[in-house]
Amino acid sequence: MSLLKWVDFPHIGDARGSLVILEGSKTIPFEMKRAYYIFGTQESVARGFHAHRQLQQVAVCVSGRCRMILDDGKQRIDEWLDSPTKGLIIDAMVWHEMHDFSPDCVLLVFASEHYDEGDYIRDYEDFTAHIK
Repeated sequence: MSLLKWVDFPHIGDARGSLVILEGSKTIPFEMKRAYYIFGTQESVARGFHAHRQLQQVAVCVSGRCRMILDDGKQRIDEWLDSPTKGLIIDAMVWHEMHDFSPDCVLLVFASEHYDEGDYIRDYEDFTAHIK
């Protein structure tokens, strides 16, 4: 199974601009229970550095771009998020980091569960021990 999984969002547009359609259990591959966005991050600041035990997420740059690192303990992938019509699926038990935010980056994330601090694994060594 590939660690890198994308979802293409349906979109329509005309001379006035474009519209992207996002629906839970349709364009987002799970029922959404939470959404959040990251913005105003300095280019030199990295974020993330954790995995989730159960939570699934879809990340999309609605503006600008950032570089995502995904790691499932077997492979590590480095990929740019730079399209408002394409989302990156982040499954449970995938370590993820966000780097190199452009000044105009707005990273929107849809989550399958409500916030639960107990679902986080914030230490990489704990993560690798947990997946073995």
